[in-house]
Amino acid sequence: MRLRRPLAQRTRIGAAVAFLTVAAVGLAGCGSSGSGSSAGAAGGSGDAITLYNGQHEQTTDALVKAFTAATGIKVNVRSDDETVLAQQMEQEGRASRADVFYTENSPALAELSGKGLLAPVEATTLASVPAKYSSPTGDWVGVSARVSAIVYNTDKMTPAQLPKSVMDLADPKWQGKISFAPGETDFQPIVTSVAKAAGDQGALTWLAGMKANLKGHDYPDNETIVSKVNSGAVEMGLINTYYWYRLRASLNGAAMHSALALFAPKDPGYLINVSGAGVLKSSKHQAAAQKFVAFLTSAAGQKVMAASDSFEYPLGSKTPGDSALPPFTTFQPKAFDLARIGDGKHAVTLLQEAGLL
Repeated sequence: MRLRRPLAQRTRIGAAVAFLTVAAVGLAGCGSSGSGSSAGAAGGSGDAITLYNGQHEQTTDALVKAFTAATGIKVNVRSDDETVLAQQMEQEGRASRADVFYTENSPALAELSGKGLLAPVEATTLASVPAKYSSPTGDWVGVSARVSAIVYNTDKMTPAQLPKSVMDLADPKWQGKISFAPGETDFQPIVTSVAKAAGDQGALTWLAGMKANLKGHDYPDNETIVSKVNSGAVEMGLINTYYWYRLRASLNGAAMHSALALFAPKDPGYLINVSGAGVLKSSKHQAAAQKFVAFLTSAAGQKVMAASDSFEYPLGSKTPGDSALPPFTTFQPKAFDLARIGDGKHAVTLLQEAGLL
């Protein structure tokens, strides 16, 4: 993942935060106090935690403001690529300043979990999210989700012309017509899924075809891909759904020249990707850190997520997503649990062997 460029938040975030200041007052009062920078939003309790943030900054900003308004706990945010942050926390070990790690994708959390660096998430927090979207060992919790999809230029392609499987994207007929971002952590679960379906050699053959088909459309990130597809610079791209909705919102009603399409049900490229959060075992502010993670999955926090320009699907407290999104229950993704996605290292190895990293 590359660090996301902030997008303008929709004005209803302000109303949501104001509502939560009153409605979520029951969250106030943290059981942990301690030192910390006062760089976060002002709060009344004197508590502070440090959040290492790999999620989109505008999403995190809305959640942090609402949490501090509801609890008085300050949150000092450090944002960077989630893989960079995970590596730093591994190096820092028990001396890490991080209290909470919030990611866009699950592999970075799985990496810290495998190193024994995460504390168990409180049972009530885990219970607010379907178990399949959280750590199998209970040391991080799923917060939100989105779906992998094709974005295509509607002036250049029709739905009938689109590939039905992610495997089809390696066909030479798509040379110069597709784009994907191999350096994004969004892409790793798809590589892992293809490797499980076709074997490592099959995945390498697929990646070789994908690489050949880029041909001048090797864009750095998914934001660029969706913009290039919409402008007609390339016919289609492999992204997660929320990038398209964010572009549409940022254009403020201007005509779109692109649309989203899903792969065939259960296809290796049709995946639910999970954003999650965990508390560092080394945190000196365990109670406050657990309270923040609990807020992310609570009805209050999930309503902030749904009201923001995140366009992700809330996973906790049965909160519905943005009304602009198709219902989460309508998707038919490949049944591919988070334990199999793992820490992403095998996908990275395959991408390196294919010369894409």
